[in-house]
Amino acid sequence: MAGEPQTDCLFCKIVSGDIPATIVRESDTTVAFRDINPQAPTHVLVIPKVHYPDAASLAAAEPQVAADVLTEAGAVAADEKIDSTGYRIIFNTGSGAGQTVFHAHAHVLGGRGLQWPPG
Repeated sequence: MAGEPQTDCLFCKIVSGDIPATIVRESDTTVAFRDINPQAPTHVLVIPKVHYPDAASLAAAEPQVAADVLTEAGAVAADEKIDSTGYRIIFNTGSGAGQTVFHAHAHVLGGRGLQWPPG
């Protein structure tokens, strides 16, 4: 059920502490940790502690938690000192967009030039 931890979800297991991660920030509603396959010098994932399959479903069901994810993404950028040089926040939604873990999450990328369109 949406909002509830899923036994087969990698990110739910990180939230519960069953799987280790390099956590860089944590709030009452979110956890931020380093991506294990970084695509930039700074690549941190910010996830809600509640389970929703993607950002759209999270925002529809719990808009304050979705806002918390964005707030924490900005805080990660400040902590990582990329807030003044530029960074990107990405929500992949669906396998066609590259989503591989179906637990809503934001990618915070920075520390190098980020071209548009992404390549």
